[in-house]
Amino acid sequence: MPDRSRMGRGPLIIIGGHEDKQGERIILREVARHLKGGRLVIATVASHQPEGYFDSYKDAFAALGVTDLVELYVEERSEARDEEKLRVFDGATGVFFSGGDQLRISSQLGDTPVEQRVREIHEAGGVIAGTSAGASVMSDTMLVKGSSQETHRIGDLHLAAGLGLVRDVIIDQHFAERGRIGRLLGAVAQNPRELGIGIDEDTAIILRGHKFEVIGSGGVYVVDGGGVTHSNIAEAEADRALSIHDVRLHVLCHGDRFDLRDRRPAIAAAADEPVAQAADQ
Repeated sequence: MPDRSRMGRGPLIIIGGHEDKQGERIILREVARHLKGGRLVIATVASHQPEGYFDSYKDAFAALGVTDLVELYVEERSEARDEEKLRVFDGATGVFFSGGDQLRISSQLGDTPVEQRVREIHEAGGVIAGTSAGASVMSDTMLVKGSSQETHRIGDLHLAAGLGLVRDVIIDQHFAERGRIGRLLGAVAQNPRELGIGIDEDTAIILRGHKFEVIGSGGVYVVDGGGVTHSNIAEAEADRALSIHDVRLHVLCHGDRFDLRDRRPAIAAAADEPVAQAADQ
């Protein structure tokens, strides 16, 4: 299989939501480290009521020595072409998408000059981070809606196009906390060539090239449908429970690594070499 996951030279930091903002700030500290002194754009586009989001991140990052922060909010899609909105990216080496509704991010920013600026920063080696909705929108196929904490029902899933910063995966967030294993299995049953990645709260993956490393206090679940021998996703009625056989599941925690190309947990070349710092292979 060709490596389609490599989109740009900068890292993606994909967060399951509710990252620590007052304690050790392990995840936010990693974002700050990759800024290398540049500006961080906090994109609050996912929220219908963004008040308070920017201030909470401004305080959290200030404690980490990051003071050049600006907010990007787009009420209507037409604003994503405004020169004033584009100027917030001047000097930026990172973009952080906050939580809310992932469909707002993709529908307001997709195929606009703002999205192009995000991609340019990424291609130039900048860090792109996203939490909760900002995590789900990273993939090309985006999980938008589906029931949590119950067995997946065939018709109870909504998928849409995301930003496509990482390909061949579907990302879900607040994973263990909201019992979302059923809906991720449903998404993989519909798209077995794509890996399902479920990320717990206060947990993130740092993705560069085709490998990622887990950081934070929770777990990351990788659902691989490549070896599935049976599913009823195409034949069953919409309200019937999902049946899927021979699906593979990996459960990872802080310090674990995974190779998206090989679909296997990965071992670093050196014990002290983070994926975020390793050269793309």
